Amino acid sequence: MTDKNTLKVYDSKAQDYIDMVATDKPNRHLSAFIAALPKGGHALDIGCGPGNSAAAMQAAGLTVTAIDPSPKMSTLGSKKFGVDIAQGSYEDITETAHYDGIWSSFSMLHVLRTDVPRHLTAIKCALKPNGKFVIGVKIGTGEKRDSIGRRYTYFTREELDKLLLDAGLIPTDHFEGSEVGLAGTIDPFIIVTAHA
Repeated sequence: MTDKNTLKVYDSKAQDYIDMVATDKPNRHLSAFIAALPKGGHALDIGCGPGNSAAAMQAAGLTVTAIDPSPKMSTLGSKKFGVDIAQGSYEDITETAHYDGIWSSFSMLHVLRTDVPRHLTAIKCALKPNGKFVIGVKIGTGEKRDSIGRRYTYFTREELDKLLLDAGLIPTDHFEGSEVGLAGTIDPFIIVTAHA
């Protein structure tokens, strides 16, 4: 994510976001992701926010690499959840066959649509054979800013599946729902599990 306005929002609302997720236990998608990886496996949490999901992975015995582009979110999150969070983004995924699983929970929706194919290709390259990938995005079409200034790229299920398949990632599970986010609106979303 390179949009400066989006980063400013996350920096300014870092504590609000941490308070929102601080009591969350791993949801069924995160629990399934953790269970699918080998014991002691290596997971990447990309766009990890304050690191609450990375902390759950770490507590389950996984080796975790957690990165997020927001300096404030990384600093406060590291203190709150005890995870070493490096500042970084999708541009920093350069490994080959390195991770057993990659968790991309509502972070790729902040990148430009034109950048999504190459980021997914980098993710496929960074996964070990049959490695697991989970991505969560908001459902819709086009690109726009939300009420608090974050830039969003929206996806339909069909579009996301095609992007994954074009990158060599095989979708195996879909979950659609809606929830209230940081902006206070109820938004539809989809979580897709895929493998390399």
